[in-house]
Amino acid sequence: MTIINKLLPTTVVGSYPAVKSKGLKLFGGKSDAALETAVTDQIEAGVDIISSGQIRGDMISSFTSLLPGIKGSAVKGTIGQPLKPLTLADTKYAMGKTPKVKGILTGPTTLAHALKIETPLYRDRGELILDLAQAIAAEAQALDEAGVAILQIDEPMLSTGAVDLHVAKEALDTIYSVVRAPTCLHVCGGLGDVIDEVLKVQVDIFDFEFACNPANHGIISASDLKGRMLGYGVIDSADQEVESFEKVKGRVERAVDEFGAECLLIDPDCGLRMHTRDGAFRKLSTMVSAAAAVRQEL
Repeated sequence: MTIINKLLPTTVVGSYPAVKSKGLKLFGGKSDAALETAVTDQIEAGVDIISSGQIRGDMISSFTSLLPGIKGSAVKGTIGQPLKPLTLADTKYAMGKTPKVKGILTGPTTLAHALKIETPLYRDRGELILDLAQAIAAEAQALDEAGVAILQIDEPMLSTGAVDLHVAKEALDTIYSVVRAPTCLHVCGGLGDVIDEVLKVQVDIFDFEFACNPANHGIISASDLKGRMLGYGVIDSADQEVESFEKVKGRVERAVDEFGAECLLIDPDCGLRMHTRDGAFRKLSTMVSAAAAVRQEL
């Protein structure tokens, strides 16, 4: 599968610091300085496949606040289709600045486990997850039709051992089934207890943490990806310190040595929302420089 005609393409997992600034344009009647900053910074850092920066809010409320049937953090009625696209406008803005943009959505299992069920319409969380999948699928289809380079679903809950992985897989397969673009599943955390079930999901790219979870390297090395691509995290998103070029380059080299350059996407472990703008930009710039150096050596 070719997403971009380049070995070791760089991308982001998702969020960027939501930075406010003055004197920038107004889009759609709202100040979108943070959107413009996030997109511009990713491009200037040299990232090959960027995102919108997910600057509208946290990964839960930015979706649940716009879905019928949810009020605050509680499910009050049947989950309905979103009344309007949730992320499409920001993603299309990014696509207007650079040709390769990743559409990113929070997965239905992670959304469901952040909500309280306060209605008899759902007998259990599994039913809620499957209805949330239908709603997220509508957004995935809109992003796909807009022409995103990759459609990524974020499911950090899958590594916790606290979810029904069979239901999670059914929900994810529902979403991915409406998408023609390359699909990606991002799972945070350690994978030791869940990797066999996670790898059953029908997806083109698996994206995992390796910088802050080095044990994942051995777990994935011992697993069969069945020809699918691997998003390999080389930037520790949990660490405010900007890693040295040498450290990040060493992580890229280890990934290439074990998995081969042809199947890799290089990215941070997770989103950079909690970092300063300067720190996030420097982390991305270091990642891009390290990937370029290893690419040149191949």
